[in-house]
Amino acid sequence: MANIKILLADDHKIVRDGIKLMLEPHVGIDIEAEAGNGKEVLEVLENTVIDLIIMDINMPEMDGIEATRRVKEKYPDVRILALTMSNDDLHIRQMIQAGASGYIMKSAGRSELKEAVNAIMNGKHYFSDEATHSIMMDLVKGKGKSGSSEPVHITDRELEILELIVKEHTNQEIGEKLFISSRTVDAHRRNLLQKTGARNTAGLVKFAFQHNIISPDDD
Repeated sequence: MANIKILLADDHKIVRDGIKLMLEPHVGIDIEAEAGNGKEVLEVLENTVIDLIIMDINMPEMDGIEATRRVKEKYPDVRILALTMSNDDLHIRQMIQAGASGYIMKSAGRSELKEAVNAIMNGKHYFSDEATHSIMMDLVKGKGKSGSSEPVHITDRELEILELIVKEHTNQEIGEKLFISSRTVDAHRRNLLQKTGARNTAGLVKFAFQHNIISPDDD
């Protein structure tokens, strides 16, 4: 199996150096390139094969949100792990909507960083405990309840995909089961996030259970 080729994007060299020190000792990971802003990320991708970008959100010239959007448009197979100092819900949501597969704090340790990289490269999403706790608290508090009287229209296909998401299937596995491409699955997943107001996969699962779309006991 080929090594995971990683691009580190952060405007602070000391941060990039720290991430390199945490990841380089791991077998199966290659730090292929570095970038100091979103424009440099796009320049690197023109000439270098990259599997995963660890992307800072706040960067000069082009921030991580805009860079993520452009990367996913041009290189849909490149995966992105958002990296930030602050646990900012708005930025989390914008990064996920732009196409990032996960979110991790800069304060994360070596084991969590490696866990996040592995999860995303296996087609899953990864959210730091801090980020997930904040998001789940928003859901528990019922943010957006004023609009809850309006029914959310979910198509039969989206319902099929939601059921498989709840069962922790990856985009690729869902695609194989439903005979559609993983890219199509990803498009449906994003539609579900938009329709339900969920911020991530955990939010979709919570929505499904809260609205009795799927029972926690379903197999």
